[in-house]
Amino acid sequence: MKVKLIQYTPEPEKVIAAAAKLCYSRVGVDEIMEDLSGEKTEKFLDMLMSLGHESPIEHISFTFAVEGVSRVLTHQLVRHRIASYSQQSQRYVKLDQFEYIIPPSIEVIPEAKDMFLKAMNEDQEKYNALVNILQKKHYDRLIKEGKSEKQAKRISEKMAIEDSRYVFPNACETKIVFTMNARTLLNFFNHRCCQRAQWEIRDMATKMLKIVKEVAPVIFKNAGPKCLVGPCPEGDMTCGKMREIREAFLQPITHKI
Repeated sequence: MKVKLIQYTPEPEKVIAAAAKLCYSRVGVDEIMEDLSGEKTEKFLDMLMSLGHESPIEHISFTFAVEGVSRVLTHQLVRHRIASYSQQSQRYVKLDQFEYIIPPSIEVIPEAKDMFLKAMNEDQEKYNALVNILQKKHYDRLIKEGKSEKQAKRISEKMAIEDSRYVFPNACETKIVFTMNARTLLNFFNHRCCQRAQWEIRDMATKMLKIVKEVAPVIFKNAGPKCLVGPCPEGDMTCGKMREIREAFLQPITHKI
């Protein structure tokens, strides 16, 4: 898995402080960015976060590029609706050899891994066969309809991979670019850094949190699962590791959480 922050709002915490400053003072737009030293900005943001005044946080956004993740992950990711997504298309990109993600629980059991790899190879073989069958059918029809060979080849391939992709598994590797504002990110970290989150998206969320802490440390200093700043909300489903979780997240983030 590769997680990269490719763009974000410049001086993000200063932007939030300026927006909040407008809410609480008589200052006009010409002076909104003045007198916002690092110390004053941090103090102002600490006050905002303690009051739960989170709307100014929406003014900053972060754009991530991620690869080496499965469709299982992205199906969960896009449920976070206040965000923008651009994902590699299986409709337009022919996968001559698709990559896939092997769950760790399967990776460590030879018998299970062999079965998994066999299934992946069979899926690729079925995909290739379906592409050939469907492309020939569409190509022949398009030629009869008067298309040139070049046109028929291009159109028939696209039509063939559009339906052949149905045999690909959830394990299929994908790439995605997405943008979230900081308030959405805080909510995302609440849910997806939790030990009860699915392992793959939890790994991605932890990597993302480590990155944004480097560019907006005040906003994200308490970001992570909800148990960092209060009781575990999972009730009987709690992981029972609140102390370890707090020690891990309230110190420099590692990828071993």
